[in-house]
Amino acid sequence: MKSGNKAAALKVVETKVAAAEPASKFATKYVTGSQDAKKDERGAIGDMFEKILKDLGEDPSREGLLRTPYRAEKALRFLTSGYTTNIEEIVNGALFTAENDDMVVVKNIEYYSMCEHHMLPFFGTVHVAYLPDKKIIGLSKIPRIIDAFARRLQVQERITQQIADTLMEVLEPRGVAVVSEAKHFCMMMRGVEKQCSSTVTSAMLGEFRRNSATKDEFLALIRSSLR
Repeated sequence: MKSGNKAAALKVVETKVAAAEPASKFATKYVTGSQDAKKDERGAIGDMFEKILKDLGEDPSREGLLRTPYRAEKALRFLTSGYTTNIEEIVNGALFTAENDDMVVVKNIEYYSMCEHHMLPFFGTVHVAYLPDKKIIGLSKIPRIIDAFARRLQVQERITQQIADTLMEVLEPRGVAVVSEAKHFCMMMRGVEKQCSSTVTSAMLGEFRRNSATKDEFLALIRSSLR
């Protein structure tokens, strides 16, 4: 290659490298800027969490806690998102005509909630049954309905009843049965500190309340799932 052509080629390479630098710097700046923006995406709850950290004797400005108020607010809003959940939108028309009138059971549906007394988690499983009256529901809708009530400040007794009442209203079946078993951190981490305890609640509506044989059939079907 002649010296003149070589110099021209080097000039082109240098120009390309120089042109690439601003794009690289812009990308780095964009990512950093995005992270900085996220840090500020907190509302009044995040500000309160920062005050709580200070009242506990912590330093919210240290590295490990710098974004904790933002994360805590985001987590709390998710864990209480059930307040703004619309049951009609969850069901979304997933009701279907069916001739089947035998019991439908969906068991071992896990759920996570927060105790309204101490705002500590409790978690467990729900077992649901209903007796169709010419109408069945899409199976995935039952866990979604459970989550709608679990993602609130709750007590286990209320969740169990709310699930049963909602299915009774939406499906208009001949009966609904709900059994919930859960462990409560307010009993495990504090207070009596009983690690192996669990709580079982039930709600029986329609035929499950009126007919002991129907109730017994349901309980027999879920017995292996209970502790």
